[in-house]
Amino acid sequence: MTLTVTVWGARGSIPSPGPTTARYGGNTSCILLEQEGVAEGVVVLDAGSGIRALGSHLARRDGSVQVDLLLTHTHWDHIQGMPFFVPMFRPGDAVRVWGARQGDVELETILRQQMDPVVFPVPLDDTDAELSVTHVGPGRFDIPGFTVEAIRLRHPGTTLGYRLTAADGGARLAYITDNELGPGGVYNVGRDWRRDLTGLVGGVDVLVHDAMYAPEELGRHLGWGHSSWEEAVDLAVEAKVGRLMLFHHRPERTDGEIDAIVARAQDRANGSAYAVEVVAAREGMQLSL
Repeated sequence: MTLTVTVWGARGSIPSPGPTTARYGGNTSCILLEQEGVAEGVVVLDAGSGIRALGSHLARRDGSVQVDLLLTHTHWDHIQGMPFFVPMFRPGDAVRVWGARQGDVELETILRQQMDPVVFPVPLDDTDAELSVTHVGPGRFDIPGFTVEAIRLRHPGTTLGYRLTAADGGARLAYITDNELGPGGVYNVGRDWRRDLTGLVGGVDVLVHDAMYAPEELGRHLGWGHSSWEEAVDLAVEAKVGRLMLFHHRPERTDGEIDAIVARAQDRANGSAYAVEVVAAREGMQLSL
């Protein structure tokens, strides 16, 4: 069964529209997964500003929409589009949200807070879809069409990365955004974390990974919870993935600068023992697995 992956937002930290970011896009994190022959059920990874246009796209389909939304964490650039997600406001649609608590704060509490009347005109209780929120942590769980394996990432707050394997045993995708592969920061992950991460993403068809910084920028951002494109390439080579998709582009990164990063990243991959294909996530990019 074919799995289609569509990028609706690939920018990090804050939406960054404008002429210098038009080609790769300025919307924040959002990726859609669709399985062939399953029109009504989709999986969405993160609810950054890209989910607004995705919601309008889904609403144009005939019939109801069933959405499983996996949130990596609740920093603004990963949830800020959710109040504008059309399926949440349509009777007959269903939105099932999966994600982690932040300390002692329930995920639903956080989603309610960003739709509090103080900051947003429509409260969460006024949505018309069937809405559910389920807490998940590191480990394995199932959603319609996929087995999901979650791992905690090296990023401030409780942040999860996901490996999704199609239920038919076919396509495999790992979504590891907002993740510090280098030595900076102090995070609540195990001593064998790097080994566990490499095992989790090992052999996937597509690895979507944080590549916010260039190597020369890392020294000024240690402990910020992000990686360089160079570190992402090295992980992809070590894990022998099919394709690396550089993600969470720095807000001020221009289209031309991202082009140059892809060229440097592909040269690094080609010079390694395992020449993984490297691309940069771009709004509208679509892959078939």
